[in-house]
Amino acid sequence: MAPRSSLAVPCEVPVLAICFLACVATGLELSVNNHAADFSLSAMLGPPISLSCLVQNSSQAEELLWYRGDGQVDLKDGNKVNVSNICVSPVTESDHGVTFTCKLARDKSVQVSVLLDVQFPPQLSGEETLQIEEEKDVTMSCNAKSNPQAQTAWYKNNNSLTLEQNRYRLYQTSEVFQLSIIKVRKSDNGTYTCVVKSPLGEGRKDFHLVVEDKKPVFPKEAIIAAVVVVTVTVLFGIVARKDKIFKVW
Repeated sequence: MAPRSSLAVPCEVPVLAICFLACVATGLELSVNNHAADFSLSAMLGPPISLSCLVQNSSQAEELLWYRGDGQVDLKDGNKVNVSNICVSPVTESDHGVTFTCKLARDKSVQVSVLLDVQFPPQLSGEETLQIEEEKDVTMSCNAKSNPQAQTAWYKNNNSLTLEQNRYRLYQTSEVFQLSIIKVRKSDNGTYTCVVKSPLGEGRKDFHLVVEDKKPVFPKEAIIAAVVVVTVTVLFGIVARKDKIFKVW
């Protein structure tokens, strides 16, 4: 009878150990504010929000890490093991769209992320006076940033602005609302109002447009020619009178 191989038992042990560890790793998970999967959290400007990360299905001490975007959050020693809490205070516009992620230190693939959805009204107010020369272009720009996104409109002297083709241009992003007037005329004088409305509030800004008379433009070549003529005339005058000048001296 052929001798039984001595390699059979040692090969089986690591396989069982790997299976056991995989099962343990699979059972361990994190939760943030009772969410075991990534989620979005709505918040308002001002009041703080708390995020609590908890290790589940683990019989040993596990170190936790917090990240704001790609940057690691500095945690105190007593706030790292099995449970870790962070507070965002006060909540500001800059926190909107930011992702906070809690990770397991020894296996960063075990993680839960929170996307902050900060809601805020338009932050728009004040007035501005613009003095522009006739036949030049002018642009009026408003901060239209808000969440949820706002509806925007332009008014002239408190009436809805009628946009003339080829004279008015609108440019809008989620943060900026602009009105440009091409080659302004005296008839463009007046107060232009940018109005930004969202379900959370309204903002507006006034632009007082003053169109000034067009300044006369002198051709550069004519000015240079005039300077040359004057200079040559002065020089000839000096040369013609040099004898008198020397006699005086």
